[in-house]
Order: sequence, then C-alpha cells, then structure tokens
Amino acid sequence: MASNTELTKSISLKKYGIKTERVNYQLSPAELHDSAIEKAQGVEVDSGALAVNTGKFTGRSPLDRFIVKDDITKDRIWWGDINIPFESDDFDLLYNKVVDYLADKEVFVRDCYACADDNYKLNIRVVNEYPWSNMFAYNMFLRPTEEELKTFEEEWLVVNAPGFLANPAIDKTRQANFAILDFARKIALIGGTGYTGEIKKGIFSALNFILPVFKNTLPMHCSANVGEGGDTAIFFGLSGTGKTTLSADPNRKLIGDDEHGWTNENTVFNFEGGCYAKVIDLSAEKEPEIYQAIKHGAILENVIIDDKGAVDFADTSITQNTRVSYPIYHIENIQKPSIGNNPKNIFFLTADAFGVLPPISKLTPSQAAYHFISGYTAKVAGTEAGVKEPIPSFSACFGAPFMPLHPTEYAEMLSRKMKEAGVNVWLVNTGWTGGPYGVGTRIKLKYTRAMINAVLNGDLGLYNYDDYHIHSVFGVAQPRSCPGVPTEVLSPRATWNDDDAYYKKAFTLSNAFRENFKQFESYANEEIRRGGPQRYAF
Repeated sequence: MASNTELTKSISLKKYGIKTERVNYQLSPAELHDSAIEKAQGVEVDSGALAVNTGKFTGRSPLDRFIVKDDITKDRIWWGDINIPFESDDFDLLYNKVVDYLADKEVFVRDCYACADDNYKLNIRVVNEYPWSNMFAYNMFLRPTEEELKTFEEEWLVVNAPGFLANPAIDKTRQANFAILDFARKIALIGGTGYTGEIKKGIFSALNFILPVFKNTLPMHCSANVGEGGDTAIFFGLSGTGKTTLSADPNRKLIGDDEHGWTNENTVFNFEGGCYAKVIDLSAEKEPEIYQAIKHGAILENVIIDDKGAVDFADTSITQNTRVSYPIYHIENIQKPSIGNNPKNIFFLTADAFGVLPPISKLTPSQAAYHFISGYTAKVAGTEAGVKEPIPSFSACFGAPFMPLHPTEYAEMLSRKMKEAGVNVWLVNTGWTGGPYGVGTRIKLKYTRAMINAVLNGDLGLYNYDDYHIHSVFGVAQPRSCPGVPTEVLSPRATWNDDDAYYKKAFTLSNAFRENFKQFESYANEEIRRGGPQRYAF
C-alpha cells in the first residue's frame, strides 16, 4: 500500500461537495489514537486504550433520527415516532450546510464495508470531523485488504460532523442534532452529536431496509456464536439481558455480538468488524473477554479515570451508558470469517423483573413470532428504599429503533426461516425468581449458562408432556429437569411459595403483553396472534 501521504493526495472529496485539501485517508488506529491525544480530544488509560468524552450526547437520540421520504421509502417504511419522515429538499439544504461547515477543515476518511458475506457486502466511505470517530469506524466496520482498497468503490457515504449544529426552525430538525438516512442518495448524515453509536446504528438501520427489501435476507439485532461441530446459536436481547455475556463462551467461537443477517443460502453473517460493549461495572471476573479486549486500539467512551490512568468502571457520573469499541480480533476465540451455518437454536433473552416467566422455555413457531414482535424485557422502577414495581419494556424485534419496516414483516420472515431450518427457539429469563424485583433474587448466571449449555448439548429432552410442563398463563413449555439446575428453579411458581401472589403478577404481565400487541394486531397474521399469553385477567 502507498504511504498515508500518497493516499491522502489520491483522495478528493469534491464530488461530495466537501472542499478541503486536509484529508487524512485510511490512517491506522495508532495514528488516529495519537491524533486524538494531540488534539486534546482523548487520553490514554493504563491499559493503552483511548478514552474520549462524546459530549452532550452519551447515547442515541431516537427522536432525532429521520428517514428521507421519497419514491423508494414512502410506501415501505413504517412511519411514526421511530421512523420520522424528512423531506428530500430539506435534506439537500441541510447536507449542503454540513459540507460547507467541513470546508477547509481537517477531516478523516475511511473506506470500509459491512456484511462479512461477500454476496451481501456493502462498501462504505466514512467522512469524520474527529480522528476518534474515524477510529471507531475502523473498529466497528469490516476492514478491506490492501488489494481491495485499490479498486474500492463506495456504495454508501457517511458524513459525520459532531461540531455542526442545525437550526431547527430553518433546517426542519427537532433540535440541533440529527441522524438522517437518505436511501436515494445513499447517504447517512449525522450532526450535532459526538456519540459514535449513531454511525454504527445508521448503517445498521440502512441494512435493515436493504437486506429484506432487496436481498431476501433477514437482518437481526442479535449476537451469534458457533460450536466445534459447526452448530450456530443466536442470542436476541435488549440491554441488560445478558446478550453479550452469554454469547461470549470460551467453548464456542464468536461470530459477532450485535448485528447479523440470515440469508436465503442458509448462512448467518456478521454485519460488523468489531464490538461495542457496555462497560458499566465491568470486571475481569464477570466479563473476562471484554475486559481483556480493552487495550491499545480500543476506545472507551465517557468513563471516569483517575490521575494514574485507571478506569473506574463503577462510576456512572457521566452516564450509565459507558462503552468500549474494539475490533473483533481483540477477542481471541472468534469465527473467521464471521459467518456461520443455519442456526440450530435461537435464544430470546429477557430480564423479567416481575419474576413470573420461566428461566427457560421452548417456543412454538407462532409463539416465537409473537415474542419476537413483542421484544420484552423489564426495567427496574427505582433504587429508593422499599419495593418498587417493575416496568415492562417492549422493543419490537428486540431492536425497534433500528427497524424501518413494520415489525410483522421481520417476524413473518423469521417464522418462515425457522420452519425451513427446523430451528428451536427458547425464551430465557435472566431476571428475577422467587418473587418480583425487591422480593425475589436475580437468577444465578451459572444456572442460565447451564440451561443454555443443556440446549446446545441436546440435553433438554423431546417436546412432550413427560419432559415439559405447559405454563398455564403464557402457554410456553418449561422443561421439568435440566442438568446442573435445581428442579424447583425451573418452575417460577414453585419458587414463589405463594400461588395467589404469583398468578396475580403473571396476569399483570400477560395483560401488558396483550396491551402492547394491540398496535400490531391488524398487521399480524392469525398464526402470530395465536402465539400470545393463553389466559389473562381484567
């Protein structure tokens, strides 16, 4: 490859309207690391990682995410509070303002791609205002070889200008920050926010439209790993349910930790080239793989550091959403390339703070589609003294903020692929047992791991009455026994020692499911509607 100086001369951004000669093209992570420190935009911590502060925004801003409404999108997007329409002419005006803002500035450009399967590869050019944002793109997207770069042609452009602030009254945004997808121009435009997750989720959202609409491929917000025998397992789950922890298994190779596609050719591929993990309360004992990945080349976001460069992972004074990004090769046990065969098992993870769902249960195809659309977990209501009621939280397809199509489209696609592949789907409760939050206790991680290992080893028996009990409220099949797990743990009702209290709480949750599902009923087919709770109380 030519030197960085030569490459910089070979890259012009004028075709994008960006008039600057100060272009840093394809800098190495080490160069970007040093540049961020030289510009006082970051510091090096004792592990060698770069620590940055993303500014006002330490997470995504869902109400400031827009999609341009045009001939491609107007009849396909599920418009509403998640997918907010933006006029094409307004996008042009705002885009021109952003590129004018970048004129004569030093910028950082990276050619990279998404989708590890060559048949679905999406070439991306990322233009960043800050060096650490460009380093994030290196970590999170897939990295072309030197040979591939010689003939690289981008299909999508990401323009990322955290320092540009929109004028809502003129620019038609809600406030000064924005993340806008334009499928006709194939541009992701991000401004007013330094939170790097907007870059990653912008392309993920684009693929969640492109893959099902044009490629007959199901995009999934999930982690995936593969066993020695080639058996793929998929883990869906919202924040705090254990998705990253449970997919990082020393006995199985990691395909990826967040975003995958399931193809018509019976493969599962990672969208990304890295991991973006929460680090709140991180320790070498609880999360050894992630902890060891935090080294030179990784970027820590919004963490607290002492004067010796040590990170206090328990300190959430900036945000609870402290993060680290690192290239996937920082994890030792990975699948190369990041592709697996048809999954044999799919796990839906939920942290049920009501304490009523079984710790593991097997789902029928209709139940799987219903729970996929529902995307349930629960939030703990508060930390004050006294028992507080948990709050049910639903996110369609376990990733509603990133799904441009109606959730039932993804659910029907998943249901069809499950049947074709003969895959088993399991609902795994990593939340409370023996009572709700404030009364019961969190299910032990060692029990959850034992249950998942039993599934992967084929130890949970056949789907019949002798081996399974049908839950009287939710209709799911809970195994009567599991190696390494006390029998009473498998029955949530038995752990409560109070049937009346248990069923009252179970009906509370089943009603929440039904109330949430009302928004989907007119779109869902009869099979999906049959997958919900079997009984409920008024």
